[in-house]
Amino acid sequence: MTIFCSHCHRPLPTETSCLPRRGKQAPSASRPFRSTKSASKARRDQINVELQALRSLLPISAQEKEQLSYLHTMALVCLRLRGAQLFSPGTHSAAPAGPALATELLSLLPGFLLVLLANGKLVYISENVAQVLGLSMVELVAQGDTIFDILDGRAHEDVRKKLFLAWEEPGREVMFVSEMRTSKAFRLQHGGNRAVAVRGHFTALPWLASPSPPAFLALCTPVARLPAAGDTSSQDNIFQSTHVLDMTFTDVTESVTYHLGYRREELIGRSWYSLLHPEDAELAAAQHRGVALGAGAGTAVLRVLRRDRTWAWLRVAARRDGGGRAITCTSYCLR
Repeated sequence: MTIFCSHCHRPLPTETSCLPRRGKQAPSASRPFRSTKSASKARRDQINVELQALRSLLPISAQEKEQLSYLHTMALVCLRLRGAQLFSPGTHSAAPAGPALATELLSLLPGFLLVLLANGKLVYISENVAQVLGLSMVELVAQGDTIFDILDGRAHEDVRKKLFLAWEEPGREVMFVSEMRTSKAFRLQHGGNRAVAVRGHFTALPWLASPSPPAFLALCTPVARLPAAGDTSSQDNIFQSTHVLDMTFTDVTESVTYHLGYRREELIGRSWYSLLHPEDAELAAAQHRGVALGAGAGTAVLRVLRRDRTWAWLRVAARRDGGGRAITCTSYCLR
């Protein structure tokens, strides 16, 4: 008796069929080989060995190495690689003294040194950062590998604009003030993170043989702690002013003379914008719009022109007042 295959209708021996057999099948594009648990474990073990090798090469203490997670190890390795591209061993003789300063000299600076790429990636942080933020360079990089990872989130947009402004005009100095992340012990002792003034500019590094993008070189100097909203504990550093909705002065406390040098009569009838640093005008305008449109209180750190033609850093808290017909500003002078 001839048996025909139900699929192709060809005569087949009784013990044969062209039906696919059950069991293991050949791999295809839709059915690739699957990784086994043992193969996955072997790959993980190999990755761990390589990460441990990278960690052992980092020029930090053994105690710091033990505290590094694998993610933080990679972040620190990336930081070192970016730094090596800019400050290669063969170019130290022509490089500026900053990155090669001894600890003793760094301790004499009023703050710590910072080097960034145009996208905000960290390239170099001087070791004396611990004196300012209570975090070592290694602990700070554990927060992230960009300037935005260590800054207060409310300052991110302003900092991006400042870096873009400096990038468009290499050599032009820009400055911004923002709170930076600190250690838990620092926050408990001082009641919060630390406000830092960052002053720097983009510059081409002349000792590099091949053309490379400019780097942002900055000095980060601590300033007085930014007061919380409604904090009146430091009245000596505060003056208040009242404005019509277009920010023309209608009144200001006499203490403005101590902080800015102007007599009260000199400011009444004058626009607030006439005192602002050009780089901070856009930030102030955004604060102004928010308050004028009834979005509640607005706070910004701005530079204001003193009577002696120097700049004062103010933390300005503005709110709409007087039944919505006036804007009241409380200005805290940062030291």
